Amino acid sequence: MAPLRISIPTAHDQTPAHGKPYTEYTIRIEHPFPRATTSISKRYSDFSALDAALRSEVGSAPPTALPPKSWLGGLLGLGNTTRSPEAIEKRRAGLETYLRAIEAADDARWRVAKAYRSFLDLDDRDGKKVSGFPGSQFGKDRVRDSSDCLDKHAELKSSLQDARRWLTAREQASAATAQHEAAANAKKSLLRAGTLISALDEGLGRLSGSSSDEWSGEKLGEGEIRRRRDMISGLRKEKDGLESVLNSMAVKAAMAGSGTAPSTSSAAVTESQKAGLFKGASKPAGRRVLGAPQETDKTRELDNDGVLQLQKQIIQDQDEDLVDLTTVVRRMREMGVQINQEIVEQNAMLGLLDEDVERVDGKIKIAKKRVDKIR
Repeated sequence: MAPLRISIPTAHDQTPAHGKPYTEYTIRIEHPFPRATTSISKRYSDFSALDAALRSEVGSAPPTALPPKSWLGGLLGLGNTTRSPEAIEKRRAGLETYLRAIEAADDARWRVAKAYRSFLDLDDRDGKKVSGFPGSQFGKDRVRDSSDCLDKHAELKSSLQDARRWLTAREQASAATAQHEAAANAKKSLLRAGTLISALDEGLGRLSGSSSDEWSGEKLGEGEIRRRRDMISGLRKEKDGLESVLNSMAVKAAMAGSGTAPSTSSAAVTESQKAGLFKGASKPAGRRVLGAPQETDKTRELDNDGVLQLQKQIIQDQDEDLVDLTTVVRRMREMGVQINQEIVEQNAMLGLLDEDVERVDGKIKIAKKRVDKIR
């Protein structure tokens, strides 16, 4: 039982209609999660009765003694603290030290005593209210918040991995004792996985706001809830498949022990399940149906807002690529125009060269005729 954080922040005088005035002390009790902080009011006489009851029930005095009833130690009833702020403050600090010493003591006999729990009004509140808070049936497996939900999900995956490992050991074992031990451990891991799945389903119901939970105000969006439910759904299918494999192994072993050959259908089921389950954890199937396109690894773990953001990012990347492509095409066009101009100039120069060649050829022919005449 976790210790309580107890303080006495205030003390004030009370003047009843009939009787003597007295001082009342407000005790503030901070409980462990999920119970909220409570406050009660007690007189010094209540503390005195508690101290006497603890001495009687436990058989020894509490770790710290009560402060005296009066500043004179109770001698002849003199030194009453009523209407003395200094004395009341001193007694308040002493009473606070008294209760804190009981909570901090290594010996827990005083704080588990019936008189002490009745004094702090713990039994009625714990029994009527705390035992019925949402998810209390799961005990330590209760999902407290979104972060704890992820921790439980990781533990669930670990349990399924252990179950798969034990089923593999069951299949490979040759001795009957080893087979029985592996099957028992696999069943234990699957039972643990079933408890975690139920706790996660209940926790997601509270985190989605579909069930009232006065102990936690944290809520998750619809997209994140849907994503986490998809993850749990995939692991639930994997757990069911592993349970089918375990049952098939048990049936096969029973038939082998009785000398009856297993049916072809049961053997085929076992082999197909082994092929699908012993390789690793199955991936949860996407639940979004937007048409022909299938879920991808990028979109499977995203909610609708995440998919929309991913789509916007892809479109932005495509726009940037289009701008770059436009720049490249523009440069290629400019290069084509320049190449065309160069070709036109080269064609003109080739035309001039052709005219020069024809003119030189004509002069050579005339020169040859003159040489022939000289000869």
